[in-house]
This record gives sequence, structure tokens and C-alpha cells, in this order.
Amino acid sequence: MKSLRTPDDRFVDLPDYPFAPNYVDIDDLDGGTLRVHYLDEGPADGPVVLAMHGEPSWSYLYRKIIPLLTAAGLRVIAPDLIGFGKSDKPSEKSDYTYARHVAWMQEAIIDHLDLRNATFFGQDWGGLVGLRLVANNPDRFARVVIGNTGLPTGEGAPSDAFMAWQKFSQESPVFPIGQILQGATDTALTDGEVAAYDAPFPDETFKEGARIFPSLVPTSTDDPAAPDNRDAWKVFMQWDKPFICCFSDNDAVTAGGDVPFLKLVPGAQGQPHTTVTNANHFFQEDGAPQIAHILIDAIGAG
Repeated sequence: MKSLRTPDDRFVDLPDYPFAPNYVDIDDLDGGTLRVHYLDEGPADGPVVLAMHGEPSWSYLYRKIIPLLTAAGLRVIAPDLIGFGKSDKPSEKSDYTYARHVAWMQEAIIDHLDLRNATFFGQDWGGLVGLRLVANNPDRFARVVIGNTGLPTGEGAPSDAFMAWQKFSQESPVFPIGQILQGATDTALTDGEVAAYDAPFPDETFKEGARIFPSLVPTSTDDPAAPDNRDAWKVFMQWDKPFICCFSDNDAVTAGGDVPFLKLVPGAQGQPHTTVTNANHFFQEDGAPQIAHILIDAIGAG
């Protein structure tokens, strides 16, 4: 498997991103290795929050939330998925599969850091990958908090907004990451912030992982990832630990995505589910204080 590595100078002096990098080399599943980047902020003995980004963002998305969580005594782990951020980027679309993303994060984060009693937080593909990790390692997690994400098995028609996004990702000659982030964020990003989202991708050859992700979402029951997601749902249909939804109020892609979790997950009953207000798809940009308080309160409640 051939992979690309974004030069370090692309990440110099990013706005509001003072965090120290951490790296681990993992099996690329083809006999080679890949380097995974992750943030590890806050007290080493604090309650752990595993915060996973989606597509086409990276751990920069959590720059506003991390300081609020660490100030409350929490330890925040925020990895960059393979193909994103400071992590290596396989150069062929065919190198990326849903199952591989789960396996890569299992080795790089769950196993390498030996996470215990963790709180999972995921949005977008961070949820699609992270919920599989939780289902595969239920004893390692104390609670789940999700927003603007899902665990699709191919039943039901995807939203028109998602299908338009999928079509754009495959057919557009250019894939402007920073502009995409701004287009799905209600808060105006500065030029520096847009550039920071573009930083991992010096040119279009670095974007194969970002481009393929929308096509990896199971939209039919015979999708290769559908059986594994159905198995994950079997775990969550028995999940009696806290499961909290905090979807935003202005995301056309995932609107209503909380309903299956509220209906089917026992641990979702009686929880303080919240709508993050005045927030779009990338609600970490729009509602960082509200999201941080949801997590802090959830962990404080036990």
C-alpha cells in the first residue's frame, strides 16, 4: 500500500491549535505500516473522552472543545483518521474501506492507549467508525455521546442532501476541503481556519480518503459494511449504559438521525438529550461550549 505523508511545515502556526502531536505506527493490513496522529490532552489520570472527527475534517475540529474539557479535568484523545490530518494518507481510493478504518483505529487508539472507562463522542464519520469501536469493545466504554452521525445498515432511503454530497464527492474535479467545512458551518471561519482545514491536503492526490468516504456509507442492505453494522446494532440494542444524543438544529444531512438510537438503545432512556442550537453539520465549530458542557455533565453524572 503506497501512502503519502503531509509535510510538517503545512501545520506550522495553525490558529488555536497549540497541541503536541503524538504518533503511532500500525499495520496497514497489506504488510506495511501507517503512521497515525492523535492528540492526548489533559491530565493523564483524568476521565477519558475519545473524540472522533468526521469527513473531510481532522482533529483541528476539536480545538475549541479540548481546552474546555481539559479545564474540567478530563483527558481528551482526538485521533486523525487515516487519510486525514497529520495521519498518513493511502494514495488509492481502493485502499480505504469501512472495515479498514475500524481496524486502523482499533490498533492505533483502543489497543495502543489501552482505553478504559472512556466516554465516546463522535460526529459524522467519527460516529460511523467510533460506534463500531464501542460495539467491538463495550467493556472499555462507560457512556456514549453522539451528534450528527449514525450507524447505517442500508435500510431506508438516504436524504437528498446526502445523495447530493455523495455525487459531488465523486464527480467534482476539485474537492475544496476548507470551503466544504465553511459551507456546513454556520459560524464564519477566518481565512486562517479555512487554510488549517486545507493544511493536510497539499494537492488533490492527498484527498483520495476524503473523496471516497461518502461512497462508503452503507446505502443498501447488500453493502459490504451492512452486516458489521447490523452486528453493532445488536450490541446497542442491549446497551444499558448512558447513551446521549445531541444533534444540531440546522443539519440537513443527519436530521432525524437520533430517532433510531432514542427508540432502540435502552441506555438512551431517561437521558438528557439535547439539541445543539444555531449549529450546522460541523457543530463543533458552532456550539463548542454547549457540546463541552454536555460531555462534562454526562461524565459528572456517572
